[in-house]
Amino acid sequence: MTTPSALERPTGVSLGLRLAARLMLLPAVVLALLPPRRIRAVLGVLRHGATPATTVQAQAARDAMCAVSLRCTGPKGCLPRSLGAALLCRLRGTWPTWCAGVRVVPPFTAHAWIETEGRPVGEGVPDGYFARLLAVEPTHR
Repeated sequence: MTTPSALERPTGVSLGLRLAARLMLLPAVVLALLPPRRIRAVLGVLRHGATPATTVQAQAARDAMCAVSLRCTGPKGCLPRSLGAALLCRLRGTWPTWCAGVRVVPPFTAHAWIETEGRPVGEGVPDGYFARLLAVEPTHR
């Protein structure tokens, strides 16, 4: 038996940000198909020249990705959502810390997310809930 549920999509995302998020959706989905070392290499190149993103900027990018894509909003959309949010931040001249890892409490599952100031953005979990296995941090000037 299935339980009906509704995915909450953010509201109040500006049209310009929605268009930019739609533009970043395809590269994020394609990037999500690559092996982890290639994802890290591509993101490592893209982050150069960007300033560290603030929590507000990263949250806006994450919300925009969820607003334009049901795939990103769903429970298995963490990888394209986090990649799209990172790419959207980069399009705007900033870079959050992109992370991939696992939950530290059972059930142990893989997850991808973005962070600013050492905290997950928009995940609704306490600090230390995820253990990083890969991270692409902003370059410091």
